[in-house]
Amino acid sequence: MLQRPQSNEYNPYFAGYLAHVPDGDLLEILKKQQEDTHRLVENVSKAQEEYRYAVGKWSLKEALGHIADTERVMSYRLLVVARGDQMPLPSFDEDAYIANADFHRLELHHVLAELSAVRQCTCSLLTCLPDHAWKRTGTVLEYPTTVRAIAYIIAGHALHHQNIIQERYILK
Repeated sequence: MLQRPQSNEYNPYFAGYLAHVPDGDLLEILKKQQEDTHRLVENVSKAQEEYRYAVGKWSLKEALGHIADTERVMSYRLLVVARGDQMPLPSFDEDAYIANADFHRLELHHVLAELSAVRQCTCSLLTCLPDHAWKRTGTVLEYPTTVRAIAYIIAGHALHHQNIIQERYILK
């Protein structure tokens, strides 16, 4: 089973995300997250889909779209590092991604389908990695980062936002 990364395998910025990831099989955790996210929002109203818990905050659809966008970026980073490319990987402007995605024009089920497709691609990538690739190191946000750390960051980021959705959107 894949071991949890050590704190020297990623930028300290990501430590909070990794703290959300429970012990267990990471692929099973990622698959369960997908089901949990769908279950969490399956009965929301149209008003809840567009709800913003504060001025300047994302709507529920935007938050879900952000999870998908971030996972795409992180999966790309994972691929780059896993394949041994030593190109430094910079940050990305999440607010620009949201502003240009226009998630509000989509039905919630389309955003969820996109999120599911991204997660399926991530799981496929992880399943196909050779064992020796998991400890391969690249540079993410100017910090040495392993493939396994990026995989855990993906899971932790989604869990972080699932918690926010539960606390600030669903139980408003």
